[in-house]
Amino acid sequence: NSNRAAIAHLQRQHYGRLYPVLLVATDGSTTRLRYGEPKRILMLPLDSTTLPEPERKARLRRQLRGKPKAKVEETFDSIDMETYKKFWKK
Repeated sequence: NSNRAAIAHLQRQHYGRLYPVLLVATDGSTTRLRYGEPKRILMLPLDSTTLPEPERKARLRRQLRGKPKAKVEETFDSIDMETYKKFWKK
């Protein structure tokens, strides 16, 4: 009963609230299930070994869009060091 919860914590692993979620399988079939987190859709991962070679390469290209662009490093040539000289003294 409710008095037991007031004295000590409940002895259960998970809370009772489950949310309705749509599970999408790799073949496109859908199933409704109850999940512990509030999400709309869960998608199962696609097995890339079953795909034909051109589709697998196209999928891999989409995942690895491109190399990250190199950031331009800042140079401190234009800074006047005399303005900060007071901070170097002890």
